[in-house]
Amino acid sequence: MSQQSLSLTEKDRKYFLHPFTALKAHEDAFTGKVIVSAKGSTLHDEEGASYLDAMAGLWCVNLGYGNERLQSTIADQVGRLSYYHSFSGMSTDLAARLSERIISLAPDGMSKVFFGGSGSDANDTNAKIVWFYNNALGRPEKKKIISRLRGYHGVTVLSGGLTGLKNLHDGFDLPLPMIRHVRPPHRIWEKADGATDAEFSQTLADELEAMILKEGPETVAAFIAEPLQAAGGVIVPPKEYFPAIQKVLKKYDVLMIADEVVTGFGRLGAMFGSDLFGVEPDIITVAKGLTSAYVPLSASIISENIWQVLRDGSVQYGAFGHGYTYSAHPLAARCALETLDMLEEGKFLESNLKKGAYLHQLLQENFADHPLVGEIRGQALIGAIELVAKKDPMTPFDPADKIAIRAARRSMERGVITRALPAADTLAFSPPFVVTESELEKMVTTVRAAVDDIAKEIGR
Repeated sequence: MSQQSLSLTEKDRKYFLHPFTALKAHEDAFTGKVIVSAKGSTLHDEEGASYLDAMAGLWCVNLGYGNERLQSTIADQVGRLSYYHSFSGMSTDLAARLSERIISLAPDGMSKVFFGGSGSDANDTNAKIVWFYNNALGRPEKKKIISRLRGYHGVTVLSGGLTGLKNLHDGFDLPLPMIRHVRPPHRIWEKADGATDAEFSQTLADELEAMILKEGPETVAAFIAEPLQAAGGVIVPPKEYFPAIQKVLKKYDVLMIADEVVTGFGRLGAMFGSDLFGVEPDIITVAKGLTSAYVPLSASIISENIWQVLRDGSVQYGAFGHGYTYSAHPLAARCALETLDMLEEGKFLESNLKKGAYLHQLLQENFADHPLVGEIRGQALIGAIELVAKKDPMTPFDPADKIAIRAARRSMERGVITRALPAADTLAFSPPFVVTESELEKMVTTVRAAVDDIAKEIGR
């Protein structure tokens, strides 16, 4: 068979190494779809079938597909300045303007912005900044970073270890030896029976303090957390959680890294989730929503305190030896500025709260009494259902049964793409901000039908 006669599906199986894919199963029988076009919240595959995207890609196409304003902005920038670097003090008008804009929107105390290409590389950047910071302060032993189980912080060599998901570690010799993990604020599986949210939060803060003391406070540099854990299960923390955690961090001079790759720029009805959950960040990680995923871009936003130490440390260490060819790429920076304009002009923060309320109403109506659904979670325009084998007592399915994966596949067959989250039988909803109420209705009712299908298959 000539290469020209291969179908797109056959070319994909033959040549494309997929991320986060069961490789042997995919090679044996193509497990996905080849998407060729999209508009708004709707995707179209090579065979002409259409799908509602309940996940905005990977939590990221916030302004929807085929946005003409972003399209024309990027095209215009190609003609103006398609590329220039930011090494050795060089810059572009866009890098300067975007940095100023981000700082103006960020929580209080932020000072400078470092640009990368993905949330993964941004969290690698954050670790290097933390290590440089402590070296410059004469604290060479203070290098350990504590993360949380079920936390998602990327997949590069450093950030893959920060991510608290076992399948990202197995086979890759991760995490690196300076990484530690504590329990997440996941009420359904982690909270003791009868405990209040405040008691649960204090227990987790006490466990963090115990780990810091065990490791030695002089060795613990930072704690990294998503304000709301996304890929780990759409885990919304109790309101008492981050205030309790922050007390411990301040006590032992441990920096707070807020990973806002999913929660930043509007999904929760606010520009930053840190402002909603009582997080007081020293460093903020952003990506995805910054450009609505039209052009890859990430950023590490650092506090004035950290900036002063980096600046003064350069006297000792010379030029800051970190950066990427595509840092502050002009196309990405222009796209980000236009995205931020649209977010503020279009009142998406307000509409996300309204649409989010309707999403959660639909989730309650369709799943509150479902025999397979143990919990409905989320906030604003992000939600999830947790599938369980038994509700009383709460009992998880055997992971080998792949219940959520089966339900997600059945949903896609019915025309709606949701996502089965790793390390949990959880189905997530994170639609584009432009989603309509009728599309939300179809997303939720279709997933309900898919879960019903699986319930019948297992005799429930």
